[in-house]
Amino acid sequence: MNLDKRFIIHSNSLEPKAGNILISEPLMNDFHFGRSVVLLVDHEESEGSFGIIINKTLNASVNHIADAFPDFEAPVFLGGPVADNQLFFIHTLGPMIPDSDSIMEGLYWGGDAETLKTLISTGIANETNTRFYLGYAGWDAGQLVSELVRNSWLISEINAKQFFGVKPEKMWQTFVNQLGSPYEMWGRFPKNVEDN
Repeated sequence: MNLDKRFIIHSNSLEPKAGNILISEPLMNDFHFGRSVVLLVDHEESEGSFGIIINKTLNASVNHIADAFPDFEAPVFLGGPVADNQLFFIHTLGPMIPDSDSIMEGLYWGGDAETLKTLISTGIANETNTRFYLGYAGWDAGQLVSELVRNSWLISEINAKQFFGVKPEKMWQTFVNQLGSPYEMWGRFPKNVEDN
């Protein structure tokens, strides 16, 4: 079997929806999105989509970025190129944080920041159930579907346990592996084509 056949980009079989992940194709050459995994937080074909890059850690902690926050040395992740001076958070605390929005069963977006600070101070919110992101990824109406047609992304599914259970730096490879043998070559392809 030649390289071209083994490296074929298979079409997406899932429709984009909140809670799905987007896995970038291995040759995507982009600072933000190369080898990225994006959690879709919302998708409305007529209005657009937004999500959070979940696998790229920044060299900073919450206390280095956010003022008036309790002591919380949790890492901050690169969420995306839009509003990259704003801090967002994803958590499993659900109704404990008012105004949280459900992304999928057991996983929530945002909510009341003052309540979050209290939960951090009491140790209820911690690195095992809360993650922080600078910025987000956004698509205008029809833009994400267009990128899916070009096979820039593959859609896959995860659950809240995988979200917190897989180390961020291993997410792209882990979730590609879960796609099975049709994508085996993706994981073997070098990050830098010149290294091959």
